[in-house]
Amino acid sequence: MAVNVETLEKLQRRITLTLPASEVEGEVQSRLKRLARTVKADGFRPGKVPMSVVAQRYGFSVQYEVVNDRVGRAFADATREAALRVAGSPRITQKDPAPEGHLAFDATFEVYPEVRIGELDAIELERVSTEVTDAAIDRTIEILRRQRRTFAQRPASDGAQEGDRVTIDFEGKIDGEPFAGGKADAFQFVVGEGQMLEQFDKAVRGMKVGESKTFPLQFPADYQGQEVAGKEADFLVTMKKIEAQHLPEVDEDFVKALGLPDGTVDALRADVRKNLEREVRFRVRARHKAAVMEALAKSAELDLPDALVSAETERMVEAARADLKQRGVKDADKAPIPAEIFKPQAERRVRLGLVVAELVRAHGLQAKPEQLQAHIEEMSQSYEKPAEVMRWYLGDRQRMAEVEALVIENNVTEFVMGRARVADKPLPFDELMTPAA
Repeated sequence: MAVNVETLEKLQRRITLTLPASEVEGEVQSRLKRLARTVKADGFRPGKVPMSVVAQRYGFSVQYEVVNDRVGRAFADATREAALRVAGSPRITQKDPAPEGHLAFDATFEVYPEVRIGELDAIELERVSTEVTDAAIDRTIEILRRQRRTFAQRPASDGAQEGDRVTIDFEGKIDGEPFAGGKADAFQFVVGEGQMLEQFDKAVRGMKVGESKTFPLQFPADYQGQEVAGKEADFLVTMKKIEAQHLPEVDEDFVKALGLPDGTVDALRADVRKNLEREVRFRVRARHKAAVMEALAKSAELDLPDALVSAETERMVEAARADLKQRGVKDADKAPIPAEIFKPQAERRVRLGLVVAELVRAHGLQAKPEQLQAHIEEMSQSYEKPAEVMRWYLGDRQRMAEVEALVIENNVTEFVMGRARVADKPLPFDELMTPAA
């Protein structure tokens, strides 16, 4: 029988579903009889409770279940017959009056939109490339050295220098009054490594153990502590201890301490190069993906199903609550987080999801088994025990689904880059590695 689908607005549709009342009642009676075999009631043996008692106690809930089941099946059959792709769950309301001998329900729902993607050859993109230089390798090895540095106390006659670890007492006041976070005893930091504001860092240079100094400090207007941002404070600092840092030599012992059995500096440099090249591949790929997704979001035309946007917004709210809980916030699961703040991002996610799905469907960009395997192998190489990481991914469906989503996005990125107007651009290593502000 033809299904009458009523178009309400944009993606919203309505179907009227009718159920023979006799069939519903028959199913209710059948379920009540099965229930009567096991139901318990005071004054009756199990299985001997009268049907009238069973119906009185459970009739309403059983009828609710039967109607829900029947309406759900009827809705699925109707949308399948009408070849509709339903977005989200339908809203079911009972219709009154109904045709004689029937129950009638209106199912109001949204369908997936038609996705119209602009001409890919009109999209302009940059394809960046980055070389891992010897200077980048040197800087990485220097970081490894600093991670394994030691400190030894300087002679009392020496002043604090860049790279020294100093231990100080300090107290700051604004207009003669102390402020929260402005005082500490036996506070340690390394001079010249950006742990303190530049004015503070410069003030302690040259100070000797036992020396005290007072100096003004202007807090930046965008300082994270809003109560002192943009204000000037006077600080009193007393030097308690100065320790000079000692970096390990890059020799066989140092290389072996890093877990490289070869123990040669050349082996270390080769390993650092391999790791940096892998990181460059990941970052270049992520940069290209972000550019492609931005271009697709702008070029595509489609209506967004409210049901999908609402569901995505709710997921983001729950993720925010979970993050608060992980940070130790009390009653994070009840935190009043307004959903509206996530709506623009949710709309963008839904839009991109629909666009990507359309490209995958139209051009066969699904993830292939060998691509999944290769992606997991590539990711696992950055860990100490790659084989265990691979088993960790392969042994869990949810993790594999996440990998599949990444591979599909990579396929879409490569597909679009292969058809767009692409300009090649060399990108310095430091620029690629520095996160965007």
